[in-house]
Amino acid sequence: MARVLILFAHPALERSRVQARMVRHAAHLDGITFRDLYQLYPDFEINIKKEQQLLLEHDFIIWQHPFYWYSAPPLLKQWLDLVLEHNWAYGSHGHALTGKYVFNAISAGASQPVYTRAGRNRFTVREFLVPFEQTARLCKMEYLPPFVVHGTHRISDSDAEFYAVQYEQLLIAIVNNRLSPAQLGAAAYLNDLLPIPQILQSS
Repeated sequence: MARVLILFAHPALERSRVQARMVRHAAHLDGITFRDLYQLYPDFEINIKKEQQLLLEHDFIIWQHPFYWYSAPPLLKQWLDLVLEHNWAYGSHGHALTGKYVFNAISAGASQPVYTRAGRNRFTVREFLVPFEQTARLCKMEYLPPFVVHGTHRISDSDAEFYAVQYEQLLIAIVNNRLSPAQLGAAAYLNDLLPIPQILQSS
């Protein structure tokens, strides 16, 4: 079985429909270690050694968060800045995370067509996630395509629940090695590896 660490960052979870459902379907699963960063570190004082030890103990790392201004909430950025230390995670002596897999699991208010060259946001989600990808590459990790829920401002409760179940199914498949690294890496979104619901296509 693969060991999966979810690093969850949402500063306003009480107002969330999609991410809250994803948490409910993910946090209880066997093989999953779930860390709510805003609950653990409300003062942004991150326990670096604890977080590093957890990274060493897991095979897959997931940065789960809403897509805030084409990036992540500030506490996740703080986590990246502090935990991924030079000569531990990267640098000439930094090999601690070599070969581990990582991806983002995000929710975005706009629909998928908005994240295209012809769309209002002008770039794809994957292009906006390049800083995360390069961070992973620098740390000698394997960066995988994201799991993305689009259209969260207009998505129905039933479709939000569908995506949460889909996320749960993805995690179960990863934990139980039902999806190979090649399969995971070949998808545009990790959602593509599982059945998807019909959602509103206008933002």
